[in-house]
Amino acid sequence: MSSKKLIIYEYDTLFNILNEIKENCNFEIIKADKKNFDNLKKGLNLDFLVISKNKRDSSTNYLDLDDTPIKINKLLELINIKFLRNKFNLQSEVKIGSYNLNLNSRQISKKEKKLNLTEREANLIVYLNRSSLPVKIEELQKEVWGYNDKLETHTVETHIYRLRKKIKENFNDENFIINLKDGYKIN
Repeated sequence: MSSKKLIIYEYDTLFNILNEIKENCNFEIIKADKKNFDNLKKGLNLDFLVISKNKRDSSTNYLDLDDTPIKINKLLELINIKFLRNKFNLQSEVKIGSYNLNLNSRQISKKEKKLNLTEREANLIVYLNRSSLPVKIEELQKEVWGYNDKLETHTVETHIYRLRKKIKENFNDENFIINLKDGYKIN
């Protein structure tokens, strides 16, 4: 059974049509109505898609159809493309404490606030986030900047200073990146 779930919300005709050809689909088809929809959605992982006639949510997990005719192969193509886009978006989102980092747009966000990052800043945050221990400057020079560890430079310190300043100004967070005696760490 596929881990992908297609929820047909209050759209009996579409459910019946897709249920007839379910052996040709690479997703499970589930019928939902007002009574069971919220409970059904809670039990799902992130790999689901909801089709409804009426827009219920602006989430990427929804595919809204109107009453205009559509060929079944075109519909299946739309469904599969939507599943692929959702999977790609999930892989590009990194959760860092109460922040979300979108690697595609290089944008970090917290609640409604967003901050655009440079590619280097995004890479720096990802590298620091992956380490459970503080990361030394020399390691950051080598792994994030690609510098020889014998090179004497203040590039790392300057970038971290500027990044901390941007985060403080935008999110009022002075402790996103902390400096410990062993190196830098995401708090």
